[in-house]
Amino acid sequence: MVATSNMKNLIGTVACTLFLTVNGFYSSSDDVVELTPANFNGEVLQSDSLWLVEFYAPWCGHCQSLTPHWKKAATALKGVVKVGAVDADQHKSLGSQYGIRGFPTIKIFGSNKNKAEDYQGARSSQAIVDSALNSLRSMVKERLDGKSSGSEQGRQSSGGRKDVVDLTDDDFDNKVLNSDDIWLVEFYAPWCGHCKNLEPEWAAAAAEVKEQTKGKVKLGAVDATVHQMLASRYGIQGFPTIKVFRKGEQPEDYEGGRSKADIVARALDLYSDNAAPPELLEILNGDILKKTCEDYQLCIIAALPHILDTGASGRNAYLKVMMQMAEKYKKKMWGWLWMEAGAQMDLEQSLGIGGFGYPAMAAVNYRKMKFALLKGSFSEQGIHEFLRDLSMGRGSTATVGGGALPNINSVEPWDGKDGELPVEDEIDLSDVELDDLGKVEL
Repeated sequence: MVATSNMKNLIGTVACTLFLTVNGFYSSSDDVVELTPANFNGEVLQSDSLWLVEFYAPWCGHCQSLTPHWKKAATALKGVVKVGAVDADQHKSLGSQYGIRGFPTIKIFGSNKNKAEDYQGARSSQAIVDSALNSLRSMVKERLDGKSSGSEQGRQSSGGRKDVVDLTDDDFDNKVLNSDDIWLVEFYAPWCGHCKNLEPEWAAAAAEVKEQTKGKVKLGAVDATVHQMLASRYGIQGFPTIKVFRKGEQPEDYEGGRSKADIVARALDLYSDNAAPPELLEILNGDILKKTCEDYQLCIIAALPHILDTGASGRNAYLKVMMQMAEKYKKKMWGWLWMEAGAQMDLEQSLGIGGFGYPAMAAVNYRKMKFALLKGSFSEQGIHEFLRDLSMGRGSTATVGGGALPNINSVEPWDGKDGELPVEDEIDLSDVELDDLGKVEL
């Protein structure tokens, strides 16, 4: 008989637990707002209100004991403080995000929604209400003192991430799909810990990618909990998810690492796949030299033999080698320049060019005013080895003579033709007697 009674009690307990698991502790008639990953960001994190949020599990006895007090406190605070509840057993991602290790856990979301505070008071309705009102007074005082409010939550639009483009359901097609630029787009959720870890890396990468690709590769971000149409459209099921968008092509998943270096490397690969090689410019004046060396990490400067020494075919052969190298190293974002030997003697002297004859080559770091000289052959293989060593931090460097690039002569551009010897003035000997030419005065 006792066993039968115990069995009935067990069945009742299991049934009650199942009922609570399915239905939770709260209904639409309560003043407690049921929170889920789908509405947490919009209801809590983007709210200006003070929130008290209970994280519970339906099987937890202490949670069951708290429920009537939580409902009563919610009713008392209605219109003053928001009171919510998360079934952390069902929505484990939210529980994990806020480090929930036991039930019930109560968090207070005040002015800074990114830094929720733990509720340390008693679990009676009176204690909960008193704590809420104290927190509310503190939040109001912060606003009175001019401190930031809760509406500044989520991803901070600070200067640190000014190069990340925030994208929405309304502007995504126009900004991304209709753009000729390449886009890396992060789909995130504000409560996601991995997303928060990624944010500073994403912001730092955005700034560097913008500079190195001249804005041709952009980094964007979509709050997938707010812009759910986009998240559904691209099948976003976990956070963060990064996708690559190129005009006229299906988006592809980003499979790289999540450090700044990884993101930048992938962005530069995407850029170089679509970019034309940098232009090879003749140094005709100071503006060309200065702009090229200022705009790029390195500027590669070649001094080619005089046109009378090589002719057009020989010069074009050297230029072809340089253009092949510019194509090979285009993802490095270097500038490429050339000049005729002797046309810019001050520049040659400041770079130590000419000591090994012509053609010669120097790689110049304008910011550091350092340069390195090509010691090998002026060939595809020789230049490749020179630039490869530079890329790996090998090879010797020297300071640009005088600590700055010298003044540059303005010259006419090469016309693409063979050079011509200067025409010498003819000497008229008609009035000179030949016999006089042979006389030598003793």
